[in-house]
Amino acid sequence: MINKLIAKIRKTNAPIVVGLDPMMKFVPDHIKKAAFAQCGETLEGAAEAIWQYNKGIVDAIWDLVPAVKPQIAMYEQFGLPGLAAFQKTIDYCKSKDLVVIGDVKRGDIGSTSEAYAVGHLGQVQVGSQRYYGFGEDFSTVNPYLGSDGVKPFLKVCAEEKKGIFVLVKTSNPSSGEFQDRLVKNGAAETPLYEIIGGMVNAWAEETMPEQGDYSYVGAVVGATYPEQGRILRRIMPKSFILVPGYGAQGGKGADLVHFFDQDGLGAIVNSSRGIIAAYQQEQYARFGGEGYADASRAAVLAMREDIGAALGRL
Repeated sequence: MINKLIAKIRKTNAPIVVGLDPMMKFVPDHIKKAAFAQCGETLEGAAEAIWQYNKGIVDAIWDLVPAVKPQIAMYEQFGLPGLAAFQKTIDYCKSKDLVVIGDVKRGDIGSTSEAYAVGHLGQVQVGSQRYYGFGEDFSTVNPYLGSDGVKPFLKVCAEEKKGIFVLVKTSNPSSGEFQDRLVKNGAAETPLYEIIGGMVNAWAEETMPEQGDYSYVGAVVGATYPEQGRILRRIMPKSFILVPGYGAQGGKGADLVHFFDQDGLGAIVNSSRGIIAAYQQEQYARFGGEGYADASRAAVLAMREDIGAALGRL
């Protein structure tokens, strides 16, 4: 799957992933009105609204980008109907041949981690049959319970030729409270995020596809920390980097060059509300709520141009 992602990045010339992180405040009134008329002001109505909202965005951007990244919490808040919308979104995106990164940030140990890995990336045994659960192509993984929480994902990645992105240096302002802490490392002290990056590199070397330069094991490194991105790119040469924090969180194309390799590969940049709620921004207000999907397309094109200009300086 990592090689498919790279091929689609090359085809679209867009190392971009669109975060499908719907919130009701992003959904235009005409979509909510139709969903509530059909299902009432219920969890089912909310789930129908976010599904229709997602579908409109996907229809507008699927030919411009290689991948999407639905954040499961935005669906879980609506209970079982929300999870059904999450599944419908995954299935619809895959019907458009988009790579799906499940932003689930799972991290546990033993049989629990195995169940998470199987549920999101692998196949579960039911009697004599095997079935995919949610069926994403990649998932995000929290490594802070140690290798016990990651190894079940490595096993499934090898079996299914799918991938993970391990949280290393996240984009949120308080990430440094833990991730920047200095850790005794031989005679020196090293930031914790560098220790995690070294472990990701070891896991990556264990989990390489038969062909290609990048592992099934990638890393999450926030666009808001470009200097750390430069360091981690060197520490993890075989890992693709998923870069959140572009746009709404302050990251811009010029911040991203160190996340990429000299050939312009090695990273994929996420934007969520900067694209899916673009119509609520001043520069795209002309589209209005009815044209929200067209505003999302315009935002993707602007992001592609910004990143392309930055990478052109490599």
